[in-house]
Amino acid sequence: MTLLGTGGTIASRLDYGTGAVIPAFTPGELYGAVPELADIANLTTRKLFGVFSENMAKEQYVVLAEAIGREIAAGADGIVVGHGTDTMGHTAAVLSFMVQDLPVPVVVVGSQRSSDRPSSDAARNLIHAVRSAAHGDIAEVQICMFGPTSDQYGLLHRGTRCRKMHSSYRSTFRTVGDIPLAMVSEDFRYLTQDFRRRDPSREPRVDTSYEDRTTILYYYPGMKPDLVEALVEKGYRGIVIAGTGLGHVNKPLYPALKRAIEQGVHVVMTVQT
Repeated sequence: MTLLGTGGTIASRLDYGTGAVIPAFTPGELYGAVPELADIANLTTRKLFGVFSENMAKEQYVVLAEAIGREIAAGADGIVVGHGTDTMGHTAAVLSFMVQDLPVPVVVVGSQRSSDRPSSDAARNLIHAVRSAAHGDIAEVQICMFGPTSDQYGLLHRGTRCRKMHSSYRSTFRTVGDIPLAMVSEDFRYLTQDFRRRDPSREPRVDTSYEDRTTILYYYPGMKPDLVEALVEKGYRGIVIAGTGLGHVNKPLYPALKRAIEQGVHVVMTVQT
């Protein structure tokens, strides 16, 4: 099994002078700091980079996806990715598309509070994530974080269905529009059977195509069409509109959206609710 480190709070400590967290631990040091992990799996650790998750972008996504592909090709029975929580949902979704037909679990994990704090969730989240990657049956990209705010159990969320809902709660991650895949503590309780199962004979497909000239436009009353026009002029190739109600914007935007589509921009409507 492999633990890939990308940075984030789980690999940081608190700077009591500024109140911010600063990078402090490599994946190997995290492994050594949680002795219970050695009883769960034989872990190899690799540090890919050390960034806070707000700095994750196309370059890091490609490196991470390719690293997952290499580790699986080398025989890894599961992959754990240490990651910052702020954009963990974005990375898990991107990886779900970049690395498909997974034969083994890929579990993205982080912590809301740094490892040196008494209230840290880092160790418990790591234990749950490693157990899920080593012994779980869900061969998909998933997020493993606290279920309740206590440390009773963790929840496994599908990578394309999960988002962070609170800035500081330890139980901040939620599956949106569905239920989580499983509960994990000393054992597993699968909450659905609708998932891709572990199959070591399956060959993963790594496709790191990624267009980062895309944006989300959150509609508000009185929005002007020049916002859409500016995006098209700047060469954006995709616009996701978060509209009101079932997906509405005001009539002044119609001509600008029509021109965007005619120029080959992919325009997608979703809802704020």
